[in-house]
Amino acid sequence: MSRKKIVFVIVEGPSDEEAIGVLLHRIYDSSVVYVHVMHCDITTELGVNSNNIVAKIGNLVKGYAERKFKPCDFSQIIHITDMDGAFIPDAAILEDATAVKTIYSVTEIRTQRKSRIENRNRQKRENLDRLSSTFKVWNIPYSIYYMSCNLDHALYGQLNITNDEKETYAFAFAKRYMNDIPSFIKYICESEFSVLNSYPESWQYIREGLHSLERHTNFGLCFKTETNDSENTSDSKA
Repeated sequence: MSRKKIVFVIVEGPSDEEAIGVLLHRIYDSSVVYVHVMHCDITTELGVNSNNIVAKIGNLVKGYAERKFKPCDFSQIIHITDMDGAFIPDAAILEDATAVKTIYSVTEIRTQRKSRIENRNRQKRENLDRLSSTFKVWNIPYSIYYMSCNLDHALYGQLNITNDEKETYAFAFAKRYMNDIPSFIKYICESEFSVLNSYPESWQYIREGLHSLERHTNFGLCFKTETNDSENTSDSKA
């Protein structure tokens, strides 16, 4: 019997893993799913730029593989990222002395340090442009999917929530869908916030206007591919 292939999933925080980890395990039940929690946003980390970010992603996978796995042992890399308003114009970033923490809405970002957010967005844009046009990392198929403004916003319709609230929503989301994967697929693929044109077009869409602050995700493209593959496999067996 051949060994199961590994689906390597990259998420930013532990609540992200709690929300979708168990769902991915069930969707890719014929594979081994490993969810790597970054505890940060790699696209905005100090020293990470468009020249080295692909290598940084590769190092994550190699670190997991060590000497036990080779690229051929992986089926794909799925990278899930928050958009954080990365592509909005600087004019939509407002200086606000009362904003102790950065405040997001679907029309603007309010912050005490406007220049810091502008610089962060510039770095994130450049890195996302590089990653969204990268299709293999360490010779493994790679794709990156966005949650706008962030995962809490895309999945639950919530912005600016606390870490405790993130955990609560993540647990409830996973509990709701863990035994009903078809409903999860329908939700992520057929909601008004689903962006399901082609992969390049979905990335072009999120770059425009205020879309990277609004509630949008192209994560459903990941499952459209999986569904199509399953259908094709079923057809070939018939």
